[in-house]
Amino acid sequence: MTGTKRRGRVWAGALIAAVVVLGIGSYWFQPWKLWRDETVSEALPGAAAPKQPSGAASGAPAAGPQTLAQGTLISHEHTTTGKAKLIRLADGSHTLRLENLDTSNGPDLRVWLTDAPVKEGVAGWRVFDDGKYVSLGKLKGNKGDQNYEIPAGVNLADYSSVTIWCDRFDVSFGAATLT
Repeated sequence: MTGTKRRGRVWAGALIAAVVVLGIGSYWFQPWKLWRDETVSEALPGAAAPKQPSGAASGAPAAGPQTLAQGTLISHEHTTTGKAKLIRLADGSHTLRLENLDTSNGPDLRVWLTDAPVKEGVAGWRVFDDGKYVSLGKLKGNKGDQNYEIPAGVNLADYSSVTIWCDRFDVSFGAATLT
């Protein structure tokens, strides 16, 4: 009878260990995100032309958003497409706009401005945290059009690329050179 009890305890311990490992693995990898898309459809801030003051000349164009640099996203760890645009808004602030973004969902995805060169293939997957970068926040959605405010005081001349960065696994899902 002692052997049967011991075998039962071993199986129970193995089952508990398997459940714990499965739970931790699920939390870490978040596999359900691979099948769940999050689409964002934000308009460009300040895209509507500001109203002219009553005494202004009617033929003068209103100052609006101006694209300073842009690039096409390339795939790294996951297939990624779309455009990245660095835009100066009418009020003088800056935003990074992702247009027609299409990438995989994943755990802890961030949008970074970086000084790293964008490289094709596996060589470009892990270069973005080697140098200077600024996080613009969590990726709002893995599909669609979205805006990320660039903090005042960020010297845009210091950054030449943007990446969709998985902070959990230190890898780029996709990136674009801003020219």
